[in-house]
Amino acid sequence: MSEKKLPYMIYAEVTPNPATMKFVSNHILAQNGAIYEFNGEAETKYAPFAQRLFGFPFVTKVFITQNFITLSKVDGLEWDDVMLELREYISNYLNAGQPIFLEGVDAKSEDDGSEIFSGITDHSKANTPIEERIVEILDEYIRPAVEGDGGAIHFKSFEEGKLNVVLKGACSGCPSSSVTLKAGIKALFERMLPEVKEVVAEEL
Repeated sequence: MSEKKLPYMIYAEVTPNPATMKFVSNHILAQNGAIYEFNGEAETKYAPFAQRLFGFPFVTKVFITQNFITLSKVDGLEWDDVMLELREYISNYLNAGQPIFLEGVDAKSEDDGSEIFSGITDHSKANTPIEERIVEILDEYIRPAVEGDGGAIHFKSFEEGKLNVVLKGACSGCPSSSVTLKAGIKALFERMLPEVKEVVAEEL
């Protein structure tokens, strides 16, 4: 007899970015470390859950990975005014068994070539031993802290001592956290992999 799955339980966490709020689930929402970021309802063709979240007029961005969702809001609105409503809505949606993503869909692109689902792992982008080591350091030392703050970090490229990473979720659009994160990454690589001379953090 199979064990009954526990219901979804959702709790909210503040992030370093006052424009974003993190909603954490007791179940995995995105498999295999995939990251999904939507900047508007037009990008939610394959993600009915994100589409419904954009139904709230104050939601400007939806970010889903692992066991949490990070939502961005319009200026002039306090999270205290909408947090309980959002948490209840997310919990009810998931416990009703409604889909997060359409079945069988992983990485889809729109006709203009823009990637909607970022299901590609950083390791697939690493072509040399030093790039593999960079990805390992990011995975082990940087990514857990970034995800704890409701964001994500990706290896993009490494060339002539310059490491390019991409910040998403709560890290995107928050200058103070981006500067702090960039400085922390640089300090870490100075100790662990001095071949990295410069860190460039892009926001998407």
